[in-house]
Amino acid sequence: MGVLLINLGTPDAATPAAVRRYLAQFLADRRVVEIPRVVWMPILHGAVLRVRPAKSARKYAAIWTKDGSPLLVHSVRQRTLLMGHLGERLKTLGFPGDLAAVELGMRYGNPPIAAAIARLKAAGCDRMLVVPLYPQYAASATASAHDAVFATAVRMRRMPALRTIDAFHDDVGYIKALAQCVNDFWMRNRWPDHLVLSFHGLPRRSLDLGDPYYCQCQKTARLLAAELGLPSTQYAVAFQSRFGRAQWLKPYTMATVEALAKDGKKRVDVFCPGFVSDCLETLEEIGIEVKQAFLAAGGEELRTIPCLNEHPAWIAALTEMVLRHLSGWLTPPADVPAREMTQARARAHGATR
Repeated sequence: MGVLLINLGTPDAATPAAVRRYLAQFLADRRVVEIPRVVWMPILHGAVLRVRPAKSARKYAAIWTKDGSPLLVHSVRQRTLLMGHLGERLKTLGFPGDLAAVELGMRYGNPPIAAAIARLKAAGCDRMLVVPLYPQYAASATASAHDAVFATAVRMRRMPALRTIDAFHDDVGYIKALAQCVNDFWMRNRWPDHLVLSFHGLPRRSLDLGDPYYCQCQKTARLLAAELGLPSTQYAVAFQSRFGRAQWLKPYTMATVEALAKDGKKRVDVFCPGFVSDCLETLEEIGIEVKQAFLAAGGEELRTIPCLNEHPAWIAALTEMVLRHLSGWLTPPADVPAREMTQARARAHGATR
């Protein structure tokens, strides 16, 4: 069986040409931009892709590492760590450690989802668990990832059995891993005057059309605050990455930190629970743009708390999440009675609580 991790994607390089290719694919997705094609495509190719790539390339260049895009670097490491942890956990349950193969695909850019599925097929996987690395469900992200998987599968003569995870915004392990990231940061640094939980923004229209994203972000924030022991007066929920002139989910992160500065808050920390890996939105938008706005409004220090990345608590939580969704496909080895396997699963589950 196979596990397919999916993240949004990234340009191949911090250059206008690479960013143009990436944006052409990203912004042509009907799930991302829901404007009628006859209206949007001339705008995309006539204006957006002429101006935006150079501007975005400068932003990518500001956060690019010697190993490449931070999003891709962290995603590859997560895939490698999950493969190792999953193998060890399968062994504790009496299964071969190599029973499940793990691959990584990006919705836009490289490595493509179709290639990741091909690798799983080549490894003999006739059952696949699709894991979009988006904690909160949004049609423009989660559903789009599913679209790409199904578009690949529909062209196959022998389609694999598919399962998907649509959200894990309230998963206990995920929430505890978020809290551990924040606490680890605060153990190394003094406490801030205020914590801002910043989620990726969506057009307000998405909520009206039935996306649960906004509500799931709010629930994640409440559960995280409870795990951290923070009262509602010590944190705020906000939304970033606004694009275009339409109204987006509010309050906006930029306006939130500016208001905090004007209210006398000198030190503010920003954490992004909706991103499992640091990327352009966390490192450049929050770490540079939002920080500058906070300082300009009178604040003294704005710090960005690192995302989950390769934190051991997150890899452990992801491993358990995958195991739960694979459970119906895991049948006892021939030499292990079903009763003993059930007891082993129960012991293993209890050890992770």
